[in-house]
Amino acid sequence: MSQIKFGCQFYTWQMSGNRYAGKLPDILNIVKPAGFAGIESEPWMLGSYYDDPATLKDLLAQFNLQLGAIAFVCNWANPHETEEEKSEAERVFKYARSFPRAHLVLVQAPGKDRSNLYQRQQNLISCVNAVAARAVDQGLSCSYHPNSPDGSVIRIEDDYKILLDELNSSVVGFAPDTGHIARGDMDVVKILKTYRPLIKHVHFKDITTSGGWTAMGAGIIDFPGIVTMLKDTGYAGWIMIEEESPEAEVDPNTATTKNGEYLRRSLLPIV
Repeated sequence: MSQIKFGCQFYTWQMSGNRYAGKLPDILNIVKPAGFAGIESEPWMLGSYYDDPATLKDLLAQFNLQLGAIAFVCNWANPHETEEEKSEAERVFKYARSFPRAHLVLVQAPGKDRSNLYQRQQNLISCVNAVAARAVDQGLSCSYHPNSPDGSVIRIEDDYKILLDELNSSVVGFAPDTGHIARGDMDVVKILKTYRPLIKHVHFKDITTSGGWTAMGAGIIDFPGIVTMLKDTGYAGWIMIEEESPEAEVDPNTATTKNGEYLRRSLLPIV
């Protein structure tokens, strides 16, 4: 049996704005029966649980769930971190240290466009390498997660090559997201195979042939094939499942329950 674990990314609820922020008991009452082993969240979605990690530990223990990862989103628009960015990073590090097995997922907030692209990419890489070096010094593991909005500076295959050639792989890994890769007009399996040695964390979400977000298994991505490849190459980390479809934005609970059915039917038997 492999050591792959499947978790639930809170962005499915985050799309609804503040409606679900801090309402972890309600969310976990959906996540656990759906068959997930853990969660990943941005700090603000944790609400008051971000003020005291002991309260989150106690709540997760009640559901027999793990904090698989914390997603830390920042601008990183300058050649070096701002003091505010450094301060927020240190707060995230302190919180994450209370959960020794939690992975730190670094994400840049997309801009409005891709102007001045090369310089912005270099600024991002410089900041991510610096953040990751400090995180590792504090006993944490972390990866960078590219995204695909029009203003993202890491969006297409050429961008990925620049990023993954220049990230300091001794301190930061790659957290591929199947949906964002596909929306960047890339072959998902090719990207995962090419950069497999760098992969420390994975996000799964599905898209339609026209590039719209959809439920797991309802789109074009071969999740069973990807899980098989990851298993066969010894991947032993988290795969976090999320959905960004319009249906999920309206009713994230039902979307997650249905994705759990797909997980149990199509993915768990592989691992």
